Amino acid sequence: MKSHNMQAIFLDSPIIAAVKNEDLLEKAIQSDCKVLFLLYGTICNIDVIVDKIKQADKLAFVHVDLIQGLGNRDIAVNFIQEHTKADGIISTKQNIIRHAQEMHMTAGERTFIVDSMAFQTIQNHIQTIQPDFLEIMPGLVTDIIKQLSELSSIPIVASGLMRSKADILTSLDAGAQAISTTRPELWKL
Repeated sequence: MKSHNMQAIFLDSPIIAAVKNEDLLEKAIQSDCKVLFLLYGTICNIDVIVDKIKQADKLAFVHVDLIQGLGNRDIAVNFIQEHTKADGIISTKQNIIRHAQEMHMTAGERTFIVDSMAFQTIQNHIQTIQPDFLEIMPGLVTDIIKQLSELSSIPIVASGLMRSKADILTSLDAGAQAISTTRPELWKL
């Protein structure tokens, strides 16, 4: 599996369908979104879920931390690579991201900006881990998004608490390359 050019993907498809259940999966497959973040599943069904997405000619990124039965060890990445057709992974764990990169998979880091220590940590990760993209939560921390986009060319995905088109546009204007949301009404911009 080869790592994707996330800058180009997000330029073409800045709205990402974040899918947390089967109902949203069906809506996401029918939507115009070309990229889906999978936030649910088990080791028993993740291959089937990813196959549905791939059959719809969409990109599937599996948030390995949220897949029941995987855990936070490198073997989770091996499992996704060997047993699914996923385009990449998302994780909050440094070891998972590093291992995915070693396996030439696209690896996004989800991070929660809750205080100045978290902001410093993500600045360090930009330089050391260099994920293929950053998923920043909550997505409405536009000052932080702006600062991070000025520090690095790593694509930023704003996620969490997006409630309106205005929220999306504000985050994109701040420097995010894409928006991830579980709200189907926001999947069309």
